[in-house]
Amino acid sequence: MLCNFPMGLFGKTARTRSETGNGVLAQISDRLAATRRGLGQRLASLIRGRSSVDADLAEEVEALLLGADVGVEATRAILDRLTKARPATPDGLYSELRAAMLAIVSPCAQPLVIPPQVRPYVIMVVGVNGAGKTTTIGKLTHHLQSEGYSLMLAAADTFRAAAVEQLQTWGERNGVAVMAQASGGDAAAVAHDAMQAAIARSVDVLIIDTAGRLHTQSGLMDELKKIRRVIGRFDASAPHEVLLVLDAGIGQNALAQLTHFHAAVDVTGLCLTKLDGTAKGGILFAMAERAALPIRFIGVGEGIEDLREFDPAQFVDAILPQAG
Repeated sequence: MLCNFPMGLFGKTARTRSETGNGVLAQISDRLAATRRGLGQRLASLIRGRSSVDADLAEEVEALLLGADVGVEATRAILDRLTKARPATPDGLYSELRAAMLAIVSPCAQPLVIPPQVRPYVIMVVGVNGAGKTTTIGKLTHHLQSEGYSLMLAAADTFRAAAVEQLQTWGERNGVAVMAQASGGDAAAVAHDAMQAAIARSVDVLIIDTAGRLHTQSGLMDELKKIRRVIGRFDASAPHEVLLVLDAGIGQNALAQLTHFHAAVDVTGLCLTKLDGTAKGGILFAMAERAALPIRFIGVGEGIEDLREFDPAQFVDAILPQAG
């Protein structure tokens, strides 16, 4: 069943943004206030008045980083840089701390690029229930529309009737067509029909929502693999992006989810949601150091504009502002 909405909204739109760079940073800083208080300000307090790292300071910094879910690998990388640094002032040590954190996340700043020669460009969105997967799809649809792309959505999370209805609501809100079947239908069949429709309509981007039951259930992973196979019959290179949505608030459990999903469906990009609601935004550093996968987006609020392309400098500035 293809749910259609006004074609005036379905087509390409011009992108308009009034936010300045400083305005965006101010907004993100506000949304990441909990992590800034729990991690950034406490780190700054620890090194205040110090220009070198002794054993006691190293132990305190390590405990703080691990407590904020920065992870063992990223914590070690930060401490190694601080220990080797020879700054002459406390400001110099603070700058080294910022540089160490920025060095970890910078390689993951790889925006989603949609090649003009690939149509439809297929994004398969995966993740467990509760991570904000379907909401992220709605916001991503809005984001891509603002870039001038036409879209179609596929409600392949047929396990939950509410998931189909939620995606249809986002489709109506954004004015895009949604391919869906009755609750309990074959998810792969939805993906098949969506591919056919997207090709027939010359849609730029097709986003496929998938089921989000516990990632340890082999049945779910088999279903995801089947969807991949069905999509591949239309285009051997599809899906072109497998976007894993992770709830930043679950800390180290996010790494376990990444391991399971990556093994099953070859994740190509990450979206960390709910960063505005947790003091443990340090998980982003752990993810960057451990997984080395592109972090495409971060979710910093409930609004439709609150899905942001990941900017490592903005992220570090928001939780550990530049001195002075």
